[in-house]
Amino acid sequence: MSISDTRLAQIGARFAELEARLASGTLEGAEFIAASRDYAELEPVARAAAAVGAMRGELASLSALDEPDPDMRELAEEELARLRADLPEAEHRLAIAMLPRDAADSRPAMLEIRAGTGGDEAALFAADLFRMYEKYAAEQGWRVEVVSVNANDLGGYKEVVANVTGSGVFARLKFESGVHRVQRVPVTESGGRIHTSAATVAVLPEPDEVDIRIEDKDLKIDVYRASGAGGQHVNTTDSAVRITHLPTGTVVTCQDGRSQHKNKDKAMQVLRARLFEAQREAAQGEEAEARKAMVGSGDRSERIRTYNFPQGRVTDHRINLTLHRLPEILEGPGLGELIDALTAEDQAKRLAAMDA
Repeated sequence: MSISDTRLAQIGARFAELEARLASGTLEGAEFIAASRDYAELEPVARAAAAVGAMRGELASLSALDEPDPDMRELAEEELARLRADLPEAEHRLAIAMLPRDAADSRPAMLEIRAGTGGDEAALFAADLFRMYEKYAAEQGWRVEVVSVNANDLGGYKEVVANVTGSGVFARLKFESGVHRVQRVPVTESGGRIHTSAATVAVLPEPDEVDIRIEDKDLKIDVYRASGAGGQHVNTTDSAVRITHLPTGTVVTCQDGRSQHKNKDKAMQVLRARLFEAQREAAQGEEAEARKAMVGSGDRSERIRTYNFPQGRVTDHRINLTLHRLPEILEGPGLGELIDALTAEDQAKRLAAMDA
């Protein structure tokens, strides 16, 4: 993807214009918010464009230099060699920065993990996955708030839903959606045989209330006595809430908190996220198909990753990447390498598609 000098100048002019508008003190309310958002989105592109422009200018000046002094000419040639080597990488960084962004990348996310095939072992694996994301989130400085959890007697999760907030949450986690498979000897297995179980992960961008308007008449709300492992306090009051969105048939339940009011708020938060994601998928159309061809659609029916405990490896099937660092990945830090690789693959294929 080649970026012309004219395009570099246009980026610089647009960024300077935004800087001047924000510094003028004349913007208020929605206008100021919109300009601030545009500035934040354009800043990394403008910085990368300025770096490329400066390197191209220096390269042109040195190439035209007619230096009679041998020592100075040698220094100029060394600098020319350095610039010629560094410029392609700077141009690549600019091309990446200029790629169209998913409008949801900067949003918080709703993380949903459910046990799949494998019974109790699948629930234990779902709990392992949730702890992995919790630890990764802590490393990123994000906040994880459990919205709803359905645990079994062994400490596994049949289902857990959490809200993850922080900088760039959806951009980092969006490729985690899909079927995660585990191969290991379950704690419930007395014969030492390796079993294969699975859990599904869904990462949904969280909308603002203005993004999704839900009419009261479209909702059916039921309250009931919560149930759970261990006979906790939640079993003693009608605090659990089930919300059905009648137009789409989407059902959300929340029974984790003591307060019916708080459970209703959390259930509405999950409902908005699911409806927003359904709207995004419908709107993306051909773009969604293109993304599926890159690193996978993120559809929960698609097996994306295998965690093999006997061999200590994790394989991401979308990019054919295997890392023999399973413990580090499950502890959080190693997960970043997988996410970086998926992001890089997505960027490379989008760049290739734009060049085609």
